[in-house]
Amino acid sequence: MRRNDELNMRIVNLEEIKLYSGAHEPDGKMCAMELAAYIAEEPWGDHPKCVAPTIATFMRNWNDSLNDDDRQMLKPYVAKCINTVGTEDHEASRAWLAIDWLARECAPAFLRLAGLTVHADTLEYLAALDGVRAAERAQPSLAAARDAARVAAGDAAWAAAWAAAWAAARDAAGAAARDAAGDAARAAAGAAARVAALDALQPTVKVLQASALLLLDRMIVVSKDVKR
Repeated sequence: MRRNDELNMRIVNLEEIKLYSGAHEPDGKMCAMELAAYIAEEPWGDHPKCVAPTIATFMRNWNDSLNDDDRQMLKPYVAKCINTVGTEDHEASRAWLAIDWLARECAPAFLRLAGLTVHADTLEYLAALDGVRAAERAQPSLAAARDAARVAAGDAAWAAAWAAAWAAARDAAGAAARDAAGDAARAAAGAAARVAALDALQPTVKVLQASALLLLDRMIVVSKDVKR
C-alpha cells in the first residue's frame, strides 16, 4: 500500500477490495467502517474515531443490510467519511438529515408502492424535519401514515410501508420528545437501511439506494464544513 502523507491516509485500490457484512478479525475481510479505520491507520475495528458517529452508524447498518453486490457501492464513500467528526451541533444536524430522509423520502416511496398515495404525498410535502418544532408539527401526518399502513394487508409492499412509516413516526417523535436528534437518527438510519434492502421490492429499492447515497453526501458535507 502507498500512503497519501498530506491527508495521513493509506491509498488503497478499491477494485481489489470486497466489503463484507458484519465485524471481522484483521484477516482480509472487512466492512465499510473497518476499511475506514484501515485507510486512516487506526487500530482495527468498525468504530473508527475519524468518522462522525451518525455517519458511522448509518454506514454500519447499511453495509450489513445490503446484499454482497450492492454493498460494494459503499466503497467510494469510505474515504469521504474519514475526518468528519465535528461538534455536537454538527452531529445533530446530520442526525436530523437522516430523520428527514426517512420521513420525507423513504417512507413515502413505500407508502406509494402500497397504494397509500395520499399519505405518501402528505409526507413528501411536509416542511423539512430539521428540528424539534418541525418534528412536532409533522407528528400527526406521520402517525396517520403509520396507522394507515398498519391496517393494510401483509404482503411485501404493505409490510415495507408499515416499517418505513412506523420508523419515521417513532424516530421523529423520539427526537422531539428528547430535544435531541442523535439517538433517533441512528435508529432511523438503521431502519431505513433495513427497509431499503428488501430484495422483493425492486425498483423502489434501487431508487432509495440512490437517494440514500445522496443523503450520505449531505451528511458528509456538513462534516466537512466543520473543518473550514
